[in-house]
Amino acid sequence: MKALDELTFDNRFARLGDAFSTHVLPEPLDAPRLVVASEAALALLDLDPAVAETPVFAELFGGHKLWAEAEPRAMVYSGHQFGGYTPQLGDGRGLLLGEVYNAAGEHWDLHLKGAGMTPYSRMGDGRAVLRSSIREFLASEALHALGIPSSRALCVIGSDTPVWREKQERGAMVLRMAHSHIRFGHFEYFYYTKKPEQQALLAEHVLNLHYPECREQPEPYLAMFREVVERNAELIAKWQAYGFCHGVMNTDNMSILGITFDFGPFAFLDDFDAHFICNHSDHEGRYSFSNQVPIGQWNLSALAQALTPFISVDALKEALGLYLPLYQANYLDLMRRRLGLTTAEDDDQQLVERLLKLMQNSGVDYTLFFRRLGNESAALAVARLRDDFVDLAGFDAWAEQYKARVARDGDYSEEQRRARMHAANPLYILRNYLAQNAIAAAESGDYSEVRRLHAVLSKPFEEQAGMEQYAQRPPDWGKHLEISCSS
Repeated sequence: MKALDELTFDNRFARLGDAFSTHVLPEPLDAPRLVVASEAALALLDLDPAVAETPVFAELFGGHKLWAEAEPRAMVYSGHQFGGYTPQLGDGRGLLLGEVYNAAGEHWDLHLKGAGMTPYSRMGDGRAVLRSSIREFLASEALHALGIPSSRALCVIGSDTPVWREKQERGAMVLRMAHSHIRFGHFEYFYYTKKPEQQALLAEHVLNLHYPECREQPEPYLAMFREVVERNAELIAKWQAYGFCHGVMNTDNMSILGITFDFGPFAFLDDFDAHFICNHSDHEGRYSFSNQVPIGQWNLSALAQALTPFISVDALKEALGLYLPLYQANYLDLMRRRLGLTTAEDDDQQLVERLLKLMQNSGVDYTLFFRRLGNESAALAVARLRDDFVDLAGFDAWAEQYKARVARDGDYSEEQRRARMHAANPLYILRNYLAQNAIAAAESGDYSEVRRLHAVLSKPFEEQAGMEQYAQRPPDWGKHLEISCSS
């Protein structure tokens, strides 16, 4: 394991030059202190978990110190925000400190959010507050534990620095990690500003570093775009299968690697609601839960437009045509697993749709239903879950169809069924009210609940002794929390 001063930097994005980013130093936080750190993320950098408790750790990720080899850069990009194009965005409160590679040869961006003003801060102060930093940390690590591709979070550093939002709060920084922080909006920026040389350099950078296997194809750029389409189809299928709402699917929040990226007003579903809107600023419901699927395709179309200098329009359209079939295949495969099915039948899509409609009309808890469905035999499970539904006749009809489907699926023991279903259906998810409880404690100086919740969410499929309170339906107040973009 390494010490903090032994990290090896290779700042590949910084070497692209000033057309792509601006050198900015982080603005230090007052009295920086560790709120929470991820041992799993520390391991990605070959760091000993004990380093997180040292004073220098908080100083490095609170803006007071910097590695000699780091080259902090604020990235420039643009993007479509709620459907309208914004010509210049960029890292308004974030800095790419540098790229570190580990003993396995993996490169990881160290991206500090809340590091102060940059040339791209627009009207903002460049700061992040404690509550949003905690939410992003918890979400990044929770999604990873669920098997959903995501950026990672190393730590949250709290402070005494005052920050004004709707009220005075405390500033914080979260250290985010990914193999790249390049977004769809990077390509849009150079396309719409008509800078073909820089756009070509960016495309080569992404192709060489992140999609090298595409070099072997007759049309490498087309192969790369097709891979981006495939990754996003799989990503959004996992969001939908596990009830995750991103909340702000602007093109500047879409990763070129197809990972969950830039957490704002996200939420996991409590009661199933296909029309759920988690962002209280989304008055039209553009980024509602069910709309994430077509918006994913819309965003890929925006990226395709930016790639027209490299790829023919017909080829781009053909690649985009892969999105919905790939999404549907991935989604149905995941839902079969959630239902405990190991084979495929033509009517499985209808089986899933009928269940979701019944859940929608009855306000059934999305996560707990699937978990409890695997607790015992199909017959006993549906009998116990029946009382959660309003339309009893409708549920009974579905239950008969489901039991018959399970009977046709294969010959396996109840123990095997339970183990397989529990491996696909989490017991613990990051419910908004759980995050709010942890945030309220942290804002009063008690970080123990943030750390406890992080530990529970790191093993979402395993029943953990003494943690029953994290696997319950939320209280009524916890179902109606409004989450904003304010951070």
